Amino acid sequence: MLQAIQETAAWIKQHTPMRPLTAIVLGTGLGRLAEEIEVVDAFPYSEIPNFPVSTVEGHSGKLLFGRLGGKDVMALQGRFHYYEGYDMKQVTFPVRVMYELGIKNLFVSNASGGMNPAFEIGDLMLITDHINFMPEHPLHGPNFPTGPRFPDMHEAYDHAFLDMARQIAREKGIRTVEGVYLATQGPTFETPAEYKMYRIFGADAVGMSTVPEVIVAHHCGIRVFGISIITDLGVEGKIVEVSHEEVQRAANAVQPLMADIFREMVRRIG
Repeated sequence: MLQAIQETAAWIKQHTPMRPLTAIVLGTGLGRLAEEIEVVDAFPYSEIPNFPVSTVEGHSGKLLFGRLGGKDVMALQGRFHYYEGYDMKQVTFPVRVMYELGIKNLFVSNASGGMNPAFEIGDLMLITDHINFMPEHPLHGPNFPTGPRFPDMHEAYDHAFLDMARQIAREKGIRTVEGVYLATQGPTFETPAEYKMYRIFGADAVGMSTVPEVIVAHHCGIRVFGISIITDLGVEGKIVEVSHEEVQRAANAVQPLMADIFREMVRRIG
């Protein structure tokens, strides 16, 4: 695996002169944020050695290099999910490559179901913590030399980044909420009983991604910031049938607000 990671990083370095410090992962229905990036180089995943290929609608499957907020960035326009049949090493492979490329900051985004009664569809939830409910741990197996065997996770989501996002949201008048994100295997949406259980566990939103990437990034010493767009509600009395297409539409509607926060944060990072 280490050889494949280094091979992929070497290929990318040969094909773009850009050396960004910040990377962004764009989740379901959130690929339009890529339009905010002044793209210099774009590589379909299928052209990159050892890269998995995204199979989910709403994930275009491109690795972008360009400028956002006046800074160089790398962006994954589409991610990889455990439910697609990939193992956790494949799901988190791009994060390992980021480390080899010198990435210091990672912004993650996703569409999720809100379980906090105070949430509304279209809310931007700043992720303050997570619960890993995946059946396979991304650090299972021999320890990579990028971090300790038993990494501390008390600050998986960087507190300084959270403070910065709160300040930017206040300045721009953007409504944000905050909460704990719970990651499941998928691909089914939750039953009412599952929503209730996850809420009892202490989760505010639930989705099928993000946590494996965050764990590996944290293990690599990469600072993480995350936003969940609340695209449906798992609140008792408000649960309705939901489809992937509806999730995409709900996410698409509030992308500009998330883009405002991401752009300004990238601009302010030293």
